[in-house]
Amino acid sequence: MCRHLAYLGPPITLADLVLTPPHSLYEQSWTPTDMRNGGTVNADGYGLGWYTDGQVVRYRRNVPIWADPNLPELAGSIRSGAVVAAVRNGTTGMPYGEGAVAPFRSGEWLFSHNGRVPGWPDSMVKLAEQLPTADLLGLDASVDSALVFALIRHRMAGHTDPEDAVVSVVQDVEAAAPGSRLNLLLTNGTHLIATTWTHSLHVHRTDKSITVASEPFGAERGWTEVPDRTLLVATVTTLQLTPMEGPA
Repeated sequence: MCRHLAYLGPPITLADLVLTPPHSLYEQSWTPTDMRNGGTVNADGYGLGWYTDGQVVRYRRNVPIWADPNLPELAGSIRSGAVVAAVRNGTTGMPYGEGAVAPFRSGEWLFSHNGRVPGWPDSMVKLAEQLPTADLLGLDASVDSALVFALIRHRMAGHTDPEDAVVSVVQDVEAAAPGSRLNLLLTNGTHLIATTWTHSLHVHRTDKSITVASEPFGAERGWTEVPDRTLLVATVTTLQLTPMEGPA
């Protein structure tokens, strides 16, 4: 499995969010504490996505986060009030490379997936048939995460609310591939949508910010574990948790 986080709040340097806190995402790349038998390290690439001056920017590498000598200086020089970051543990049978690393992007949206879809790719053929050929040809990589995002995008393009698009895709993927792990993050820089589906997610709130992460980092106090099979919808000042239907 992977580790990921999303942040909305006052501008913060990427280093202060991803690199320097105790048990930061950087540290979680080699010492995760809750992989749930989904691997031991997250060394198959990493990605950062952030919003600045109305623009969405990504920096993705297919090396371990600790192996990029440019990252500390880069991350220390960039500030943003909306960030998505992830470290990847690639799934056997799926390709590697920057195209397979979250966050994925479409227009104003950034997306990350912590988990896996069993039986890939055969289990997803019927769902993939719902997509226009151009969407399939335009996938960043032939990986489950990219296809899940394409399904969500397609439903949003059909005027489905983002929250409903995420929930319906999670439910359809679980039906097609039982036992899927589908912890998703989706944001446009102001709204954040996340799911827990057989994997961990924690939330930390202050008066001015919200952070969600696979594992708590920084100050130990203030983190709350999000129950399994939950939809999280948030802004900087609001948070709503809704149980998602599905087998226990």
